[in-house]
Amino acid sequence: MVVAAEEKFDSMLLHIAQQHDGIQPLFDTFFGFLRRKTDFYTGAQKSQAESLVMKAFKNHLNIALKEKAAKEETDKFDKPMPQAEPATIEEITTDGAKANPVPIPEPEELSKPVDESKLEEGEESEKGKLVPNNCNGANYPHYSFTQTLEELEVRVPLKANFKVKSRDCKVDIREKFLSVGLKNQNPVICGETYAKILTDEAMWHLDDNSIVLTLEKFNKVEWWGTVIKGDQEISTKKVQPENSKTF
Repeated sequence: MVVAAEEKFDSMLLHIAQQHDGIQPLFDTFFGFLRRKTDFYTGAQKSQAESLVMKAFKNHLNIALKEKAAKEETDKFDKPMPQAEPATIEEITTDGAKANPVPIPEPEELSKPVDESKLEEGEESEKGKLVPNNCNGANYPHYSFTQTLEELEVRVPLKANFKVKSRDCKVDIREKFLSVGLKNQNPVICGETYAKILTDEAMWHLDDNSIVLTLEKFNKVEWWGTVIKGDQEISTKKVQPENSKTF
């Protein structure tokens, strides 16, 4: 079994971890071992070293999030039955579960258009575009995004006054298409993406009633003007690479 294989070295790894004061020294020991005893950094796969590490990290992050969601679901049924209360009218989630009132997140300050009076010669094509936010993306009324050359983080607030669970969400990620929202409701964002996505590397999770997606770009030398084609684009000439958000 996969789980048994994962646990094979647990006692040894636990012993090693207990000899370190925190996770960073443990990482230093592990990566130092790879440097001293292997050709991980300098061998035939040296150009893939970082991507191999990130692929393993993302894989186990995805597993951890799914395990957490499954545990929350199990805990819900393990709780003792509450005492009967007088009948009241309550908000119902998309799958019929009782809702806990949750404030709807306040929208971020919206991105503003570039000042056309300050455009330089040759920048006429930037008219009507938006000034990038602090992380080289944009804040729209219904979603926001940040980006590096390699990845995007897309945050989609959900207008729901109950605590949203992953089972309430409907997320469809394809190579050049994205749809995000609540089940049995119109999606908050839906349409063709600005460029191609590596779907195998895509992930999403919930954060304060917002769906947060991490999307890896197919073309890693291109700044995206927006996430969904047709939305107002940012001026990619105003992007500040040093402000790129690191995922």
